[in-house]
Amino acid sequence: MVERRSVSILGSTGSIGCSTLSVIESHGGANAYDVRALCGGSNAALLAEQARAVQADIAVIQDETAYPDLVEALAGSGIEVATGQQALLDAAGMGADICVSAIAGAAGLYPTLEAIRAGSTIALANKESMVCAGPLVRREAERMGVRILPVDSEHNAIFQVLEAHHHKAIERIILTASGGPFRDFTYEQMRRVTPEQAIAHPNWSMGVAISIDSASMFNKGLELIEAEQLFPVKSRQIEILVHPQSVIHSMVGYSDGSILAQLGAPDMRTPIAYALGWPDRVSAPVQRLDFPDVARLDFEAPDEVRFPALRIAREALDSGGLAPCAMNAAKEVAVEAFIARDISFLEVATVVEDVLAQFENGVAADSIEQVIAADGSARRLARETIRRRSNRSASA
Repeated sequence: MVERRSVSILGSTGSIGCSTLSVIESHGGANAYDVRALCGGSNAALLAEQARAVQADIAVIQDETAYPDLVEALAGSGIEVATGQQALLDAAGMGADICVSAIAGAAGLYPTLEAIRAGSTIALANKESMVCAGPLVRREAERMGVRILPVDSEHNAIFQVLEAHHHKAIERIILTASGGPFRDFTYEQMRRVTPEQAIAHPNWSMGVAISIDSASMFNKGLELIEAEQLFPVKSRQIEILVHPQSVIHSMVGYSDGSILAQLGAPDMRTPIAYALGWPDRVSAPVQRLDFPDVARLDFEAPDEVRFPALRIAREALDSGGLAPCAMNAAKEVAVEAFIARDISFLEVATVVEDVLAQFENGVAADSIEQVIAADGSARRLARETIRRRSNRSASA
């Protein structure tokens, strides 16, 4: 075990946050880590249980209507309780040694920046921070001398096998994708997909929105953009490969023909443990690979006809500026509409493409204000697009 470190977890009640606490508890909980802040969304009961288990200094719940329940659940514990956006930002800025950034979506950007400005090492599970404002985040991290450690299994895998002294020899990065629950579905079958089907990922246990992103492969499109922001490669050097077993998490190819890969069971506690222990390695309570049991590893090229999200994401990346931010914002609105059954599964990508066609490309992301404005504009365009499509369907 490494020396005792302080940790804050933004998004502690989500799947990444719960996995992080599982790793912490496997090392002895409060005896191994000084947990400064736990920040959750609306699940007061779970947040209180987590805070008591690790003796957190403060528990912050974003949903203000759940605040009284959290106060009651933590009464007499000595744990400070707070609510609201400013409380979240204050918690992110407490200056823990490590801040696990795991709030889903663009909402995680501001807290991530606050944690960077407080000098915390960032264990980054919120890929949208890099997608929407990668240059700004990297610039702020460089200014503060802060290390960003990727927690997404694919980017964590790349980080592990990327040889720092051989950056000039990198030919390509290969991001693996499970293919999700609809890998073998026909286009016609995908027309009839329900939210319940989209949430049922075959390999990973994730939240609702990210499970749907994975099913559409928009999640892999976001990872494509994130990879260019995190690593010394350009878009043309990043490949996506469908690997249904989710054993190889990603690979780096070098100029001598070598390909280095990171393998492991599909369990987020492995990359989380790597980030919590870095630059050392610490134990993780995960199943170890049994190669005879795995037996085979399959690979195939992704189908961009059934999964146009990959093409859309690459086009947004190549357009540059605020286009990736607009793509993510439109995607978040479209996924919410799909969950509400206002649009079909295939229409998620159509809505995003419609928004990007209306969006002004090439505008650089020079400030956080520009990013927030672009995010808001794309969300409005997405809602208008969905309304138009609904009106056409109703009149047909």
